[in-house]
Amino acid sequence: MRAWRALRRAAASSSSSSFPADRKPRRRAWESSLSPLERVRRLLPPEEAAAVARCAAAAAPQPRAPPEEKEEEVAVATPGQALVEAAGPRSGPFRAGELALAEVRRKHNTTLKLLCRLAAEAVLSSPGGVLPHRDIIGQLPGQVLRASGGARLLLRRPSLDEYVLLMPRGATIAYPKDISALLMMMDIHPGDTVLETGSGSGAMSLFLSRAVGPKGRVLSYEIRDDHHALAKKNYRRWCSAWEIGHMDKWPDNVEFILKDISTAAADMKSVTLDAVVLDMLNPQCALPVVHPSLKQGGVCAVYLANITQVIDLLDTIRSCKLPFLCERIIEVTHRSWSVLPAKLKHGKSSQMVGTQENIEEPPQNEYEEIHIQDQAVLKESKYNESLSDAAETNRSVPYIARPSHWQEVHSGAFHSPLLVNQSMDLS
Repeated sequence: MRAWRALRRAAASSSSSSFPADRKPRRRAWESSLSPLERVRRLLPPEEAAAVARCAAAAAPQPRAPPEEKEEEVAVATPGQALVEAAGPRSGPFRAGELALAEVRRKHNTTLKLLCRLAAEAVLSSPGGVLPHRDIIGQLPGQVLRASGGARLLLRRPSLDEYVLLMPRGATIAYPKDISALLMMMDIHPGDTVLETGSGSGAMSLFLSRAVGPKGRVLSYEIRDDHHALAKKNYRRWCSAWEIGHMDKWPDNVEFILKDISTAAADMKSVTLDAVVLDMLNPQCALPVVHPSLKQGGVCAVYLANITQVIDLLDTIRSCKLPFLCERIIEVTHRSWSVLPAKLKHGKSSQMVGTQENIEEPPQNEYEEIHIQDQAVLKESKYNESLSDAAETNRSVPYIARPSHWQEVHSGAFHSPLLVNQSMDLS
């Protein structure tokens, strides 16, 4: 041990005295070692080594000329920005100012959806804890992040129908399932001019804006100041968030007008309408005003809360002899289903034996034996931890499909879209 310590002291003193005159340490051997290509080249004859050197020089990337200096500073693209340019705007990471939708799994296979607008200093509050927005910004949609309380949040961009259901509302909105039916009934095309009465919270205005496109036009009338302001706010909020996360802009084709439609007969004289949608308490007051501007054969869709209002509207059309023909009265229903693997009492998925074709029906005395075998299969399935193991043993997982015990009932009222077609005036 003493000899080893003396040897170490001697090595240390020799290394300290090996500095050159400029007191700079010598380069280590691994810093000046040859590359594998250089080692191979030195083993070859001179002619072949020169050929290898020429091939390596030709394959090496040529240095680019430095760009001209500009007054503005060039920003270095981050990996997220490069991904946005390569894969498109919808698959890029979240940015500040965008809308983000967080999904939290609840009991009984239900999901809680939280909508937020991303800001660097804000936080997202959920039943499972808080999540700072700075942890979301820069992440790709579809990822699962953990909140402070341990809850797992699935982050993605909201669709238009999800934004409509989660945005602030003053009046009861027309729900996406009903709006889809109304759009099909009216057969709206890009470039059409559509009149909407009853802006409400702006749900119908957003869907109409997307349906008519940049070359189309939507006229949205509202009689209440608070509803008018809220509809404009929700529309602008969606448009501004869309521009941040997409290359194209949302069409600015909705004109919100604070006015009673029954007093807008003078305004309607200079407008030619392709379709009309009425979402108001007394649509019979608007029909005499809008029908002179509606194209011959144009469609007027009325969104009513109950069948009594439908009867009143049809009676007004008949008594006033308005040039409209009722084509359809429908109710749009929406039913949620729950489809899950069957669970045993211990919480694991049960297994069932795969059926075989062309098997003769067993005799009656063999039923009891088959039942015992099935019970043994169920007991054996407790030890199958994964579906892959079940697939290897020619078993599949049984599923239970039934209507969900909790249905997404948007309103207690009976919503009935009514299709009224303007017919030819035979008088």
